[in-house]
Amino acid sequence: MAKERILVVDDEEDILELVRFHLTREGYQLALASSGEEALKKAGRETFDLVVLDLMLPGLDGLEVAKALKSDAKTKTLPIIMLTAKGEDADIVTGLEIGADDYITKPFSPRVLTARVKAVLRRRSRAAVENTKVITVHELEIDPGRRSVTAGGAALDLTFTEFQLLCVLARRPGWVFTRSQIVDAVRGSDYPVTDRSVDVQVVGLRKKLGSYGSYIETVRGVGYRFRETP
Repeated sequence: MAKERILVVDDEEDILELVRFHLTREGYQLALASSGEEALKKAGRETFDLVVLDLMLPGLDGLEVAKALKSDAKTKTLPIIMLTAKGEDADIVTGLEIGADDYITKPFSPRVLTARVKAVLRRRSRAAVENTKVITVHELEIDPGRRSVTAGGAALDLTFTEFQLLCVLARRPGWVFTRSQIVDAVRGSDYPVTDRSVDVQVVGLRKKLGSYGSYIETVRGVGYRFRETP
């Protein structure tokens, strides 16, 4: 049976009960919060393996909660699944920019939610034990084990998704990756994401890389690659 601890945040009691029922039946340990403020307090006091977070919350909304979690050293790498009634591309992109790992719209299938939870936790577990060799390309040093990146000796602050994206490209310099291949490598093949979302992540990563952002090349009509030569 699964032993991972999951924090579920939603202001609708029936949604909390529905999620609690199905995930505890799978063996997960659940903690519930009905507001963003309560969620941050619990995340600060306890250790979780995943957060299922509603976007539309009273007071501190889900996006603000996600930003707070990603800016805290303790919860920075904590996976987040957005659970919300909003389903527009703009909302999905916003969630991805903040660092959400998946996005499920209401009304939702409990079976789909359970499958997504398992997939996110499986990817997190796999990422923790594989590909730990330090990657050095040009003046970039990427340490998957420590989840750290330095460019020209300066440390960079990347989101989980930006870090994964950089690792995917840097491990195979010169290799062209399509957007769908990038999604499969970073999120898993079950992740519903648009081409625009990948582009947004690349733009954000290039900005943080500064002058080293030019190492990531756009291959028109195909996708992206990491330059073999500086």
